[in-house]
Amino acid sequence: MTDTKPGANPLFLRDEELRQAIELLFFAYRDFTSEADAMLARHGFGRAHHRVIYFVGRHPMISVSALLDTLRITKQSLSRVLSQLIRDGFIVQHRGTSDRRQRLLELTEKGIEIERQLTEAQRQRIARAYREAGGEAVHGFRAVLLGIMDPPDRGRFTGKGSP
Repeated sequence: MTDTKPGANPLFLRDEELRQAIELLFFAYRDFTSEADAMLARHGFGRAHHRVIYFVGRHPMISVSALLDTLRITKQSLSRVLSQLIRDGFIVQHRGTSDRRQRLLELTEKGIEIERQLTEAQRQRIARAYREAGGEAVHGFRAVLLGIMDPPDRGRFTGKGSP
């Protein structure tokens, strides 16, 4: 991998700069998930479990359908992961108040604790990177991430949508 080139003109990105960005994302994601993966493995969980725990923690009483929309996974995949998390006491399921068929999800105390542990290592990693990069870079990073996302999900972070 080549060194990053400060001051590269974003209007004229060459294939090499784009490929380097792809590699940076791969390596950053690998390192971003490494501590969480080790914690999850101790429980017999994988990254799908982590995503469910994270989004249920961020959005208590989220409906199963909203979680499916957020994660963009099949009902079958979510069912397998969710059943294990409920069975192991990390998530509890409630019936909806207006629609009894609706299933609303919430972390248990055990779920809150594992979510806190999983998120803390990642939060520290991001906080360190933000401090090192500075405010302008953080703003640019956020803009790049939003640009990578599909348009419907961008509203979650610009005030024009929610899970």
